[in-house]
Parts: sequence; C-alpha cells; structure tokens
Amino acid sequence: MPTATTSLSGRTLIWKFQDGPTAGKAYEHNFEPDGSLSFRTVDGETKGKPTHEKKYASFEVAPDVTLVSYLAESGYTLTVALNFETEKLYGFASNDKEWYPVSGTFEIVK
Repeated sequence: MPTATTSLSGRTLIWKFQDGPTAGKAYEHNFEPDGSLSFRTVDGETKGKPTHEKKYASFEVAPDVTLVSYLAESGYTLTVALNFETEKLYGFASNDKEWYPVSGTFEIVK
C-alpha cells in the first residue's frame, strides 16, 4: 500500500463547489506542513472562522492530478481529486448516513 503524503503542504487553495450539499459556496483550504489543514468559507470579501482538522492525506494519482481526503470533526469525510491542469475538482462528501457526489473548480492562492 502506498504511503499517503502531504504533497499539498504549504499550499492554499480555494475550492468552489457547483453541486452537492455545499453548492454555490467557496472554501479556502490551507494545507499545513505538519499534515493538518484549516478551512473556512469565503464569500466575496467575507471570510468565515477557520476550522482546523488534525490531518489530511493526499496522493498524486496522475501527472497534475492529486487525490486529497480528510475527516472533519463534524463527522463528514471529504475526498476530492484536484486536476491542476484544468483547475476542476470531483469527489465525494459523506458521513455515516449521507453520501453526496461533489464537483467544482479551484484556484491556487499560494
């Protein structure tokens, strides 16, 4: 089994969801060097309070495509494939009772 990496370490990305339970919303994700991440809603110039999660994991699954997943304290797991060539994302949000396909776009902040 391949070892999960934190290949997004030090990067900040804004994920904009087009469908799923968060359709129409944008979230800034900060991937920390220690393997943790924080995220918050961003709506125009308004930014929400960051939520910190203890760890995430990612794999490079193809050139310019990274799969990333984390379990939020809310009980939801978010797993998305990020295509750095097209800046599109596809994935799944789920908990023990619900499952949603998600898609959208993302931009690299840093």
